[in-house]
Amino acid sequence: MSLQPVRHILVASDFDKTLSFDDSGQILSQMLGTPNFDKKVEGLAAINIVQQGAELAYLLRHDPDFRCVRREHLTEAGRRVRLKTNVKEFLSFLERGIEGFHFDFRVISAAPTEIVRSALQGLVDPDHIFGTDLDFDHNGEISNITKASAGYGKVVVLQELESQMRVRPDHIVYVGDGSSDLHVMLHVNQREGLTIAVSETQT
Repeated sequence: MSLQPVRHILVASDFDKTLSFDDSGQILSQMLGTPNFDKKVEGLAAINIVQQGAELAYLLRHDPDFRCVRREHLTEAGRRVRLKTNVKEFLSFLERGIEGFHFDFRVISAAPTEIVRSALQGLVDPDHIFGTDLDFDHNGEISNITKASAGYGKVVVLQELESQMRVRPDHIVYVGDGSSDLHVMLHVNQREGLTIAVSETQT
């Protein structure tokens, strides 16, 4: 038996286009028959009104075309998400670990928590998913955004996990796909952690 101490590694991952092929907002928009989702996102980005990655959360709260969205719509959108090949095998590998290393996996996403939990049902513990949290009123309509894990918000979530799990900064790995992950990737790299950029390959 090895006498070497076990290294505790926190592996945190984005969701949209990192674990999945498609963007959650596009899936929800197509499901509702709501046009011009990409143009609306581009418009929000152009005027810098929201953190990059939080566009869907803003539209859900403020855009009339998304006023009809209820919790069940978010759950159904999650069921329609196509996960990338071998996500299940990747998660199984992390759960097994390797000699001398123990991995804890968490998902940090700007997508609504209901979508991500639905898409990863049976693969990732719901409590290990940190998305954008929404409040719903008595009519089922979205009434408030209580927490958005987008932009620098991802850094805040990661810092909270680091403190709660007592993980060293250089024992953190973050996996993401693009510019919306820039804040958290810079944060991890500056503290000697590891970042992995995922390509848009369809395999």
